[in-house]
Amino acid sequence: MRLFNKNKKQNASPPVVQTASRENNHPFLEIDRYTPLMSGEYQLYSALREAVPVIDAALDKIVRLVGRFSIECGSKHLEKDINLFLQTVRSGAGNRGIDSFFAVYLSQLLTYGSAVGEIVLNGDGSEIYSLLNVPLKNIELTYDSNKIDILVCLSDLAGEKKILPYQNLLFVSTLNPEPGQLKGCSLLKGLPFVSGILLKIYNTIGVNWERVGNVRFAVTYKPSGDNDRSMSRQRAEKIADEWSKAMRDTSRVSDFVSVGDVSIKVIGADNQVLDSEVPVRQMLEQIMAKLSVPPFLLGISWSTTERMSSQQADILTSELEYYRRILETVITKICDVWLQLKGVSTNYQIVWENINLQDELDLAKARLYRAQAKQIEENLEDFNGE
Repeated sequence: MRLFNKNKKQNASPPVVQTASRENNHPFLEIDRYTPLMSGEYQLYSALREAVPVIDAALDKIVRLVGRFSIECGSKHLEKDINLFLQTVRSGAGNRGIDSFFAVYLSQLLTYGSAVGEIVLNGDGSEIYSLLNVPLKNIELTYDSNKIDILVCLSDLAGEKKILPYQNLLFVSTLNPEPGQLKGCSLLKGLPFVSGILLKIYNTIGVNWERVGNVRFAVTYKPSGDNDRSMSRQRAEKIADEWSKAMRDTSRVSDFVSVGDVSIKVIGADNQVLDSEVPVRQMLEQIMAKLSVPPFLLGISWSTTERMSSQQADILTSELEYYRRILETVITKICDVWLQLKGVSTNYQIVWENINLQDELDLAKARLYRAQAKQIEENLEDFNGE
């Protein structure tokens, strides 16, 4: 049972998922033409990830650091089956496992502010065949009659909107939606202007180094007397011809010999190249502040203290826990559909892995401090009782 096919076929054969790539002739033009809340917003954010590697690396780091999870319930046999399903379910492009599905889903959510997924059933609707990440290009969201629940609509080439019939097999996640808005706000919102300045600096650096690497020369001939002035044109042409031969012959060292007042200078050698370290760091600091990713995780070696690094890691941990809470609604819906198809009703909980070993150490220290505090309180009570 596939929602995004116009003709529904009732057979036992598994559905085939087909996707189409979006063409983009010049991926960086949208950055300078940025206008918020326009239809080209998705192309803009895709261009940002491609144009600024630190943004792309930061989002990939967030996706990986969110970590893995497992399902725990009262029945060990059922718990084993549902975790096996989550590890082996198809997730498109030849991948298996809900981890690969969430890698694309969360990346789409962070980049565009919204993400849509579909639970694809097999031909007879008896089990889940795969989990599909839906491209946002032809998807629109609307409210139902009670103005509370969100309905997913499919827009065709003619611009007609069709509310998809099986909304229980669809799930939508939004990131920090504004009041009254159906779509979320991209994590990259506010970065086009800063990234545009950064790209201008990088482009200027590239142009300057291209000019420095491919040196241009200015050859000036100054006639000294009347005889030289009368023959200046012929001598200038001769000097230009000999200079061109000397520059073209790159296989060996060539000397240029001239008679008269001839000066040779490198074009642009006297100009001072602007220092780009300070403005580039200022732009990168703005990007890091927006993405909440510590610079040392991206290979940026800024001077920092151990306490500051620990505080940055704590901030990142809180951000990752926020993204986990968003994904838990999707996990719950997938598990509920799987249990309904199995005809089973049970309570379960989602257990996430700790984000890193530093969390394990902090948890152990917290338990130790609580135990010490409890022991001190008991000793005080005994002392007061005596």
